[in-house]
Order: sequence, then C-alpha cells, then structure tokens
Amino acid sequence: MSLGEKVVSKLHVLRPRGRRDLARVLVCSLVGGLAGWIAVPGRPVPLAEAEVVPEVTLDGTPLPIVEGDPAKTLEVARTIARAYVAREVSVVVPGTAITRTREELGARVEPARLASLVSQLVDRRSAMRRAHAQHAAAGVARPLALPLPVTIDDERALAELLTVKDDLDKAPVDARLDLSRRAVAPDESGRRVDVYATLARLDAALVHGAPALEAVVETVPAARTAASIGEVAFDDVLGFFETRYTPDRKHADRTFNLRLAASKLDGHVIMPGETFDFNEVVGPRSEANGYKAATVIAQGELVDGIGGGTCQIAGTLHGAAYFAGLDVVERRPHTRPSFYIKMGMDAAVVYPTITLRLRNPFSFPIVLHEKVEDGVVRAEILGPKRTRDVTFVRKINDVVPFVESERPDPKIPKGQRVLSQRGIPGFKVTRYRILRDGAVAVRERATDTYPPTAQIWRVGTGEDDPKFVAAGDEHPEYVADEYLSISQGPHVVDPRARPGDEPRPGGPMVETRVAGKYGTRGWTVREGFAKRVD
Repeated sequence: MSLGEKVVSKLHVLRPRGRRDLARVLVCSLVGGLAGWIAVPGRPVPLAEAEVVPEVTLDGTPLPIVEGDPAKTLEVARTIARAYVAREVSVVVPGTAITRTREELGARVEPARLASLVSQLVDRRSAMRRAHAQHAAAGVARPLALPLPVTIDDERALAELLTVKDDLDKAPVDARLDLSRRAVAPDESGRRVDVYATLARLDAALVHGAPALEAVVETVPAARTAASIGEVAFDDVLGFFETRYTPDRKHADRTFNLRLAASKLDGHVIMPGETFDFNEVVGPRSEANGYKAATVIAQGELVDGIGGGTCQIAGTLHGAAYFAGLDVVERRPHTRPSFYIKMGMDAAVVYPTITLRLRNPFSFPIVLHEKVEDGVVRAEILGPKRTRDVTFVRKINDVVPFVESERPDPKIPKGQRVLSQRGIPGFKVTRYRILRDGAVAVRERATDTYPPTAQIWRVGTGEDDPKFVAAGDEHPEYVADEYLSISQGPHVVDPRARPGDEPRPGGPMVETRVAGKYGTRGWTVREGFAKRVD
C-alpha cells in the first residue's frame, strides 16, 4: 500500500458513524491525490521534512501556519469554523423566505477532525506537507484550498425545518361570498412544505455553500371553489350573537386580532350536511399570518400570546350557530369563565389542537357573517327565511371555591401587595337548547365545567420606591346569574319593544335572569371565597 493510500485510509477512519458527511471530505481526496502524484513506481517518497511553508486557505479564508505552535493555528481555524456555522441560509418559497444560521439548520464542524487537519498542516513530516513540497520542487506549487470538516445533525436539521414549515405553510382560502358586494370572492390554493425533500436540498446547499435553497412544496387546493358555491340565498338572519370588546389603544393588538380572525370567516359558505372546522378556515394564529401578541388563557392564567382574541371570535360564532339551530359537533369551554360572554356560550380554540366544529343540518347552504366594529363583535348565520325559535337555558349546579397564593416579587417595594390575578370560583352548569319549528320542539341537554381560577397576589420584597404605583388585575369580581334564559327567533316577543320600532335583523333576543346567590356583586365574600372585593 502506498503512503497516499495509507493516509487516505487513516483519514476515513475519522469519519463519524451514523451521520451524513457534508465535509466535502476533500481533505482525504486532496491528500490521497497529492500522495498518488508523488508515489511514482520506482521512486520512493522522501522522508525528509518539508521546508516550504505552504499558503493555506480554510473554507476560502487564509489560514496562517505557525510552525511549532499548533495551538495558534488551531485557534484561527476554530474562528473560521465559527464564522462558517454562523452564516445564514434562506429557505425560500414563492413570495417569502425564512432565514436561519447554518448551525441552526444542523451544520456542525467536527472539532477532532479540524484539530487533526491543523496538526498535519503544522507538521513538516506529514504527508500533506511533503506532497506540497514535491509540488514546489517541480515548480507547480499551488495554495492548499481546504474545506472545513462539516457534518449535519439530522435531528437538529429536521426539527428546525419543521419550525420553518410552520411559518412557510399557507392554508388554502375557500371561495366565499363578498357580502358587501354580494359577489363571489375566488378561492386561493395553499401550500405545504415537504420537510424530508427539503432536507435533501439543505444538504446540497450546505455542500456548495449556497446562501439560499428553494423549499419543496406541494399545492393544497381549496375545499370550496367559486364554481361549487353557485347560487346561495342569504336574505335572512337565521341566528345571531353579540359580544363586546374594549376598543381603546391599550387593547389595539387584541382588536387587530379580532378583525383579522373575523375576516377569515366572513362570507364562508357551509353546504348542506357539511361540517365547518374553525381551525381549518381561520388557519394558524402566528406572526407569519399577521397576528399580534395579546392576552390569552393558558392553564387557567391570563398571559400574553400570539393571536389573543381569537377565542372571542369563535365564541361569538358559536352563539350565532347555537341560535340558528346548527349542530354543534365539537366545542370546548374555557378553563375559566370569560367576561365577554356568558358561561355555556363560549368556545375555546387553540391551533391546531382545540377547535370549534359546526354542521349545517339544513337542506340549503348557509353563510357566515362576522364583523368587528365600535366595541361589538357580531356574528350572524345567513340563509333563506328564518322559521325556528331557539331558547338557551343555563342553570348553575355547583360552585367550587378558588385558592389564594402569594408570589414574592423584587420589583414591588417590601410591604406592598398587588393583586396579580383575581380569583374566579369554579362552576358546574347544565345548559339546555330548545328548538321550536312550528308545532315541533326538540330539547338538547349538555353540561359544562369551569375549574376555579387561583387568586394570585404579588408580595413585594424589593426596596422602597415612593414613585411605585400598584397596577394589578383590572377585572371585577365575576358574577353569574344562577338561572339564565335567552330566546331568539321570528316568533319571540320582546316585551320592551314599542310600536313603530324597526325590527332587528334576526328578530328580537329576550333574556330572563334570576341572580340567585351568584349574580350580585360581593357574593364571593358572602360565600366565604374571598376576604374582600376591591
């Protein structure tokens, strides 16, 4: 075996097992090639030290050789390696791109192989140095252009591409009715990134040092095309519901999210027998899709999250669908009662795990209409003439006290207490829906459970601050009528209506309330749940 063959064999032993090598392992190829050039049959390879110090580049960057001090050369090589993995690569789809560093996409420089490479460069007796000396003696010496010994961590690369996929995927947009123009808005295809096919392209991009790669995508057609909608009647309101929001500047991001989510629903057509899925239609609530950070409920506590406010759009739609007589296929209450909507009417949604699903039981298409303006979210189910009266009845069966906890906070002066989160008792409620269509009436029964929400105090451990102003939970005490009935429909009579009043779209909505133990302010103190109500 020639010296070149022995060197190449030794370098290949250094290759990591079980991982694909992006090193462009040119070190082995280069050394083998040079050694083969000098290992001419009949002419032994000289064992003398190579006196000529070669000009070397590592990944295109000059690498000075400090003979006798490999540590200095290795430190420069490591700096080049750090710069290599810090360079950015863009994953591109038509119209957008996501940028990540090579390191984030799984690129790694093998430290042991880099140290071995430097060791050969500074060693005058190494095959690499002797081969270069032979070239110099023949008058054909060239700079040593060496690549970095790079590998890719498949698991890290795949995990990062899955994150990139979330931002690059685009949900299809179904054809819908533009209710303001009374025309059909066309459908739009979506896209889905093929992660494994894109992973192969990532390898090639890292091998060739490309600054960008085009992701492999497949087209996702819209479920509802303009041609499939045909003629849809939407002259009457089959059911409606309203909730309120705070339109001030402090809540501007939440208001933005409300309008964005509502725009995804407005004009959506549900065909006879079809099931509507909120998450499929509204799509991911992410920054890539335009949503902003606002208050959301996470594990029973109010925190900031992307897309805060979307649940109010879902809950308002659920209320409209409920009074329109749609089948509620899937709906989950929140982990705490919401101040903007009655218990039993709310609907929690979290993309992609928790959704609201509604089925159209009618023999005709229906249209969703939801708008956000002037502090009111209003959802309507549109179709031909309304015939059904619907009544919602809710009764509180049991109440569970909340617990109180204290959390030290160095940002608050010692001796001060701030109500970080107001406690809300847990509720167990039974709700009924009574649907009347002429002489036929159907009653449906369901139960909801809302766990108690802990009352959290932040207790100051910090230094005195005369300018400190306590700013705690602004929500008032939660009150709920022990008995609540809401009726809506063309035959419902509003006792407050006056002759000559213009009828509301969808007819009147009449509420009957019995406050009971839980429907008046101060009830949590009276029941012994709280010491005081601020």
